[in-house]
Amino acid sequence: MQVSVETTQGLERRLTITVPSDTVDSAVKSRLQQLAKTQRINGFRPGKVPVSVIKKRFGQAVRQEVAGDVMQQNFYQAVIQEKIQPAGMPKFELTKDEDGQDLEFVASFEVYPEVEVKGVSDIEIEKPVVEITDEDLDNMMETLQKQHATWKEVKRKAKKDDKVIIDFVGSIDGEEFEGGKAEDFALELGKERMIPGFEKPLVGAKAGEEVTIEVTFPEDYHAENLKGKDAVFKTTVKKVEGLDLPKVDEEFAKLFGVEEGGVDALKAEVRKNMQRELNQTLKAQVKEDVIAKLVEANEIDIPQALIDQEVNALREQAKQRFSQQGGGQNLPDLPAELFTDNAKRRVSIGLLLGEVIKQNELKADEAKVNEMIETAASAYEDPQEVIDYYNNNQELMQQMQNVALEEQAIEWVLEQAKVTEVTKAFDEVMNKQA
Repeated sequence: MQVSVETTQGLERRLTITVPSDTVDSAVKSRLQQLAKTQRINGFRPGKVPVSVIKKRFGQAVRQEVAGDVMQQNFYQAVIQEKIQPAGMPKFELTKDEDGQDLEFVASFEVYPEVEVKGVSDIEIEKPVVEITDEDLDNMMETLQKQHATWKEVKRKAKKDDKVIIDFVGSIDGEEFEGGKAEDFALELGKERMIPGFEKPLVGAKAGEEVTIEVTFPEDYHAENLKGKDAVFKTTVKKVEGLDLPKVDEEFAKLFGVEEGGVDALKAEVRKNMQRELNQTLKAQVKEDVIAKLVEANEIDIPQALIDQEVNALREQAKQRFSQQGGGQNLPDLPAELFTDNAKRRVSIGLLLGEVIKQNELKADEAKVNEMIETAASAYEDPQEVIDYYNNNQELMQQMQNVALEEQAIEWVLEQAKVTEVTKAFDEVMNKQA
C-alpha cells in the first residue's frame, strides 16, 4: 500500500492510496469461488458452477463490493500509518480499478485541530461566597406555605398576589370584538398573564366595583385583527380572594414527609435541601464562567464534521423533548441553523477540556465519582437504592465518570486562574440561576 497525504485547506486532508493489484485480484477471486459453491445456475449441478461462468455473471458486482471493502480497510491502515486523526467519515473516490492493475482511490476528510490551551493564568473568575441566613430560611418556609395555601374570599381592596373573579366585555372603537368577553374569569394579579396594562387598574379594586381598563394590543399579538389596536374593557369585580396560608406546625411538617421532630426537623431538612441546591448552583455558575472565559481565550478551528454531528445530536434531543410533550411524532427535521451556534460552542468546549485532560493526564477520581452519586441520590427518598442503581449500571457509571473528569478539568483551570471570592446573598444567586 502506497499513501500520499495532501492538505487541501484548513483541516481538510486528501489521501491518495494505492493498493497492489494482487491484493485486490486475490480477494475478487476468493469471493467468486465462494459464490460458485452457492449459486444455482441452469445446466450446472449445485456447487459445480465454473468460476469463469460466475465471473461473467457476477464479476463486476463482486469487484465493486471488494473495492468498497478494500477502500475501508486500507483507509484505516493509512491513517494509523500516517498518524492522522480523522474528525469524521471520509468521502471515497475510486480513481483506478481495472483487472490486473493496482487499485487507486482518494479519501477526503477533516482532521482534529491541534489544540493548545492558552491564557489560563490570565482568566479572571468571580467565585460567589454565600451563607444561608435565618431570613433566607424563613422566606423558603413562606414559599412552602404558599404552595399549600388555599384561596379565601376577602373583604378588602385587591393587591398583588390576590385573585380577582371578574366579568369583562372588550370593545374597539365602541364595537365588541370576538373573544373579548368573559364571565367569572379568575385572574391572579402579578402573574402578568394578560396583555400588558390589563392587571394594573384592578390592583386596589374591591368586590362590586366597575373598572374601565384601557389597553393596546401588542404588535406581535396572535390574532391578526387585534394587533396594535386600542381596546377598552368594561370590567366588573365580583370577588377578591387572598391566599390563606397554612399554619406551620407538626401537621404542616408531615406534608413534607417529616413524621418526627415537627417544625424544627422540617426546617433542618429544608435548610439541608437549600444548601444542596445552593452548592449545585454555585458550582454550575462558576463552571459556566470558567468555560466562557476559556473559550474566549482560545479560538480554535472546528471540523465541520464535528459540528454536523453535534447539530444532529441537538436536533434529536429537541425532537425527544417535543415527543415527551406529545408533539414530536410528526415533527419535521428542524433547520440546522437553529442549533449551529450552540453546536460550535459545545464542540469547542469538548476539544478544550479534552486537551486539558490529555495534557495533565487526568483520570476520573473514584472518590469524586462516589461523592457525586451520593449527592444526586440524597434528593431521593431512598438514597441507597439510587446508589446501588448507579453501581449496577455500567453506562450510567461511565456517564458519571465523564462528568467527574470534566469537573476535574474545570478545577485545574480554576487552580491556574485568578479567582476572586465575592460575598453574595442567597436570593441573588438563586434568582440568577432561575
